[in-house]
Amino acid sequence: MLPAPTFPAPTHAEQREVRYEHSRDFPSLLAQLGVSVLVSTYQAGKVAVLGTWQGKLTLTFHNFDQPMGLAVSPRRLAVGTRRAIWLLHAAGELAPRIEPAGRHDGAYLTREALFTGAIHCHDLAWCGEELWIVNTLFSCLCTLHGDYSFVPRWRPPFISKLAAEDRCHLNGLAGDGTAPRYLTTLACTDVADGWRADKVNTGCVLVYPTGEVVARGLAMPHSPRLHQGRLWVLDSGRGRLAVVEPASGRVQPVVEVPGYTRGLAFYGQYAFVGLSRIRETNVFGGMPIAERRDELICGLGIIDVSSGRTVATFMFRSGVEEIYDVQVVPCRCLALSGPHPDIDESPVIWVVPPEHRSSVDVSVESRKP
Repeated sequence: MLPAPTFPAPTHAEQREVRYEHSRDFPSLLAQLGVSVLVSTYQAGKVAVLGTWQGKLTLTFHNFDQPMGLAVSPRRLAVGTRRAIWLLHAAGELAPRIEPAGRHDGAYLTREALFTGAIHCHDLAWCGEELWIVNTLFSCLCTLHGDYSFVPRWRPPFISKLAAEDRCHLNGLAGDGTAPRYLTTLACTDVADGWRADKVNTGCVLVYPTGEVVARGLAMPHSPRLHQGRLWVLDSGRGRLAVVEPASGRVQPVVEVPGYTRGLAFYGQYAFVGLSRIRETNVFGGMPIAERRDELICGLGIIDVSSGRTVATFMFRSGVEEIYDVQVVPCRCLALSGPHPDIDESPVIWVVPPEHRSSVDVSVESRKP
């Protein structure tokens, strides 16, 4: 593993020393694929962007209030946080001019946020032009509307009413680009916090819209995803990446990794899997992975799904203990301008309509705060 220098915490944010290291081939694989990776960590309050420039790893942190689910499209990036959904718009034409000039080949710039209140949002997914949100507190799927905190669109058939009680811990959402397809829940229960009773054995995968259970017996599952015609899921409490066969209900483990698995994205033959350490709390108590507590890491594993082999690894050594979501963006070095560039110590970027750009030079340039 190659050690990297300490990443200093922003001056005006909570002081947090972040140390990390990575396998020797981690930057070269990102460069070969031409991708950047977004990682959300609600525990540290950051969205991290990993990319490459001139053969070396680049890493930037951007402050959000407990970021959870991430949803990427060519036009927009959505970030679910404690009380709001932030929307960042693509600005690829500006990317080469963002400091340091010439480094970036893609960019997302913060443009708006919709206040939801603390709905405990988990996964997000773009379905066409509409953003679907897993509203964990109210045990439903919802969308956004400017007049409302959220618009309930669907709930599992075993949930009898809309209530702010986290009855089943609905958390994961797999879409096919046009509509929701599959969801994960920690239990099929209809009482407040009912999912906590037997977390090791009650995790399920549901199909949308019927709510039929297509897989059972998972330990705190997360991050269902569709890729190459197959349904993938993270059996988090066992530290596994698995494939689900909806017709038979069979769950086939692909690989076991040294972390609580949460956050999953694909690019070609590679799966990017988020890895977390587990806390000493009743939430993770009794999980099979707790038996391997001393060997668990926090970071990212890249797995070749054709062989089930982990081919590259990135690890946080300090400052970050838990990861929620992982997304891959087809840009070698992605620039992100979050809602707090002054805290992030990143460039401030102004954008104005084209007819004004000749007279407002600063509109298409970046400036340090």
